[in-house]
Amino acid sequence: MIGKDVLLTNNSKLKNDRITTACLLAAGTGSRLHPLTNFAPKCLTEVNGRPILEELLYCLQQNGFKRLVVVVGHFEQSIRRFLDEYEGDLTIDYIINPIYQTTNNIYSLWRAREHIREPFVLIESDLVFDSHLLGLMRVRDRIAVARFHSPMLGTTVSIDDFGRVLSFRVGADPCAPGFGHKTVNLYSLSTATWREVIRRLDRRIAAGKVHDYYEVVFAEMVAEGVLALQSVHFDEGRWCEIDTLDNLRTAEQIFLDSQDVRGPQIANRSCSLWAS
Repeated sequence: MIGKDVLLTNNSKLKNDRITTACLLAAGTGSRLHPLTNFAPKCLTEVNGRPILEELLYCLQQNGFKRLVVVVGHFEQSIRRFLDEYEGDLTIDYIINPIYQTTNNIYSLWRAREHIREPFVLIESDLVFDSHLLGLMRVRDRIAVARFHSPMLGTTVSIDDFGRVLSFRVGADPCAPGFGHKTVNLYSLSTATWREVIRRLDRRIAAGKVHDYYEVVFAEMVAEGVLALQSVHFDEGRWCEIDTLDNLRTAEQIFLDSQDVRGPQIANRSCSLWAS
């Protein structure tokens, strides 16, 4: 029989072991959101009157994060000015992607290699979601997924009965049998996983593969059996990836009742139109 004091100690260790760093990839031009991104970065796009980045800051604060690392490029100064007005207790660090116009997110993630040494949650800058969902990602080596349904596009994964990721399909036919879950573009990485990811990113960037998605590295590692990702199902709350104006309209409907991600959870409401 396990004593109460042991259980309390274990629970305390688990709580103290939660990830407290987030890395936000916010360098891209957001071309599919034109004309909104002609004069502002994608992360400052407003959903029901509130910028995506404002809601992310709220979610990070609510879930005990201490550090935010932001990879910037497109309208870098607009992001800096916005975050300069943030009054919370997050430590915010910036990394510049100087060639954001001609590279993909693999290059932005690679730029973070010398600035992050601890476990972290990797977040794309076009996501809105219920705050409690982010809390589920504070355990190492997790991947956020949602059940695939038409007309979703983008990277999909197959998972086993225990929620472990078996394989990725990056930029392939999302309707392929067995790939029933769409990636939400949130990942948590342990220190050991991040070291191996960096090694593989170095190799790809050296080979000039700057137009890839970083998911190709995760797919490779899973296929080789060196990365064990556990899925976290975002179907249990509300979320949306905002790549296009249609996505934005969908997001505003999903979060309309409470105006933002701070409102009550409504299960099984997510974007149904996007590409990543």
